[in-house]
Parts: sequence; C-alpha cells; structure tokens
Amino acid sequence: MTSSGPRKFASINDADVNDKAVLVRVDFNVPFDQEGRITDDRRISSAVPTIRSILDRGGKAVLMSHLGRPEGTGYEAKQSLQPVATHLGTLLGRDVLFPSRDCVDEAATAAVDAMNPGDVLLLENLRFNPGEKAGSDHFAAHLAAYGDLYCNEAFGSAHRADASMVGVPSCMKPRPCVAGPLLEKEIRWLRDAISTPEHPFVAILGGAKISDKLGTIRNLAGKVDTLIVGGAMAFTLLKAMGHATGKSLVESSMIEEAGRIIADVEKTSTTLLLPTDFVCGEDPSGETHTEVFGRDIPEDFMGLDIGMKTTEAFTAAIRNARTIVWNGPMGLFEVPPFDVGTMQVGEAIRDATAKGASSIAGGGDTAAAVQAFGLNEGFSHVSTGGGASLKLLEGQKLPGLGVLDQT
Repeated sequence: MTSSGPRKFASINDADVNDKAVLVRVDFNVPFDQEGRITDDRRISSAVPTIRSILDRGGKAVLMSHLGRPEGTGYEAKQSLQPVATHLGTLLGRDVLFPSRDCVDEAATAAVDAMNPGDVLLLENLRFNPGEKAGSDHFAAHLAAYGDLYCNEAFGSAHRADASMVGVPSCMKPRPCVAGPLLEKEIRWLRDAISTPEHPFVAILGGAKISDKLGTIRNLAGKVDTLIVGGAMAFTLLKAMGHATGKSLVESSMIEEAGRIIADVEKTSTTLLLPTDFVCGEDPSGETHTEVFGRDIPEDFMGLDIGMKTTEAFTAAIRNARTIVWNGPMGLFEVPPFDVGTMQVGEAIRDATAKGASSIAGGGDTAAAVQAFGLNEGFSHVSTGGGASLKLLEGQKLPGLGVLDQT
C-alpha cells in the first residue's frame, strides 16, 4: 500500500461501449474430466453478467483467455477453448463465435472485423502462441488491434506479465483500459479490506509447501492478531522446532528458514498457532490404517489432517474473529477421512461470517474445498485466483493491474 491509499481503477461499467469492440481478458481456465466435460464452470458463469452488460449497451464482446499449459507451439485439441465457447453460448442463450484454431490468424481477424453490436466472439487459447507467455510485443499488438477498449476480468492471471495481461493494454493506450466488476470485487476484498481490517484479524494458511507462503507469513506477521498454520507446510515448521515428523511432507531445504520465521513472528504482536495433533496414515489413501499422534509422528506414519485438539483450538480462534483470510487446506481434504479438519475450519469461518465477520477465501485449493463442502454462500468472498490472491497477501504488486486506467 502507498501512503496515498489504494488506487481505484476505471470501470467497464462506466465506459462507453456502444458500437465498440471490447477486448475482454477473461479467465476461462476451467477443469475438464477425462471425457472432455467441464467439471466446474464458475469462472465462466461469473463472467456472464459482465459480457451481458457489454452486449446490452450495444457493444461487441471479443473474449480472450488461456486454458491449461499447452506447449506454445500451436493448436492442441485437448487444450482448445471450443467446449468453453459452446458452454458459454448455452449460458448466454446466444451463439458464441469461435472462428479459428489460432487467435491471431486471418480467419480470427476477419471474424472480429465482421462483428456487429451484440455479437460475442471467443478467441482460441492464447497460450497456443508462444508470444503469450513470452510477453511478446508483436503478439500483444496483434491482439490489441481487435479492440476499441480493453477490459481486464481475469484476476486469476493478474500476477503474470503475459502479453494479454500487460502487453495488450500497454499497446492499446490511449484507448481505455478498464477493470471488470469481478476484478474490482477481488481487489476490494483482497487489497482494500485487508488494508483496514476489523480486529480480531485471523489468517489461516495451509497447503503443501511453506516456501509458497514465506512472503505471506512475513507480510502478515504483526498485522494479524492470530496466524494459524496447518496443512503439510506445518511439518517444516515443527521439524525446525525439533519434532519428529515421520513420513510427513517436509521441505528439508527450508528447515533453517522455518526456524527464523518462527522467531520473527514471535517478535511481533501476532500469535502463531501450530497443530498439536494429527490424523496420520501409513500412506495417503482412504484405505490406509489411521492413528492420531501429537506433534511427534512415528517414522512409519505421515500426517494427513489436523487432529481434534488442533481443530478445537483453530476453530475457537476463528469464531472470535472479525476479519478472516484463509489460503490453503488443513490436510489431504480430497481424500476422506482426511477432509475433516479442512471442513471444520471452513464451517467455523462460515459461522463467524454469519455473526458479522468479513471472510475471504483464497482461490485454488481453498476455493475448491469451499465448493466441495458447500460453503460458498457462507463466505464474504471466495477468490477466483490462487496465485494472484497469494501475491496480494504477500503485499506484492500485480503486473496486470499496473497498466489499467485509474480514476
């Protein structure tokens, strides 16, 4: 944060889109099953109101997104956005143009040029072109030529300096480069709300690797009243404290740094809560023999979820909070019975929210857990971006935001 306060971005809601081509960077990076069916369409359905608003105001919506991690050497059928275009058409109740297997070839360019007000067009996967990940100015300029104004509605990619996130709006200046309502909502919760939290302020961090959350821990220390750490990342901290961790996931190269982190947090006003017991198994499967151990785990077992005593301590702190940020599960929540700790933490956040607390769930695995347990409606905000939300919690600037117009 700067001393002048958070920036406010120009909004697509205030832009003149009549008879204009609006180049919208959406985040349609959705999961598919083995049969090629979309298994979670939240990122698509969440963008529908923005698209409808553009169309209802006489605009032309030119949508661009990435999907998965293609090689960047051209078309790959399994990574095509064609099924997304079909699904989006169903949600909108109108045809969605999908002109080509290449987002910048003659067919795509001709289709954009031929659009009429009220038309929707989805370009093929941006990452089929190596220029997207490379941040190519040439690729960005070609995409920028499609629009009269640019709208960023892809918070999940805002931490990347890809061509569509940074190069395109840079090329489009002085044409308007604005934020969509989804992006605005993410910023309002993940940046602005956290900058002036109501106390007690509790942060819950989990997931596999402590190295992924180092910046977040350091940024939140001294700002939050209680910092709860669960998930596999807790084992590296406990190892640094001298505890036996059995076969649990430990980042050996981070043990020394973990010790420094514990010492640094203890020097601040933040209370660090670590697990005191674990539900353990001999292997990470639902059929494994399970036992509960304290902080010292036998060599033949691995910690796969937080135990009952830990859950009670964590949820007690959560239920008294007024601002709650959650990023990362407490265990292997995808595999019962190791889902209990994550579910009960989520339920405690829901209960606190019902009593007036502000609650924010980071994207990625956290959002997946919230969805799996049916808790979406119980949170103030569930982010669509895992990596981007983590960067904001670290206090980092997001490249995709720095190129947008401000008011």
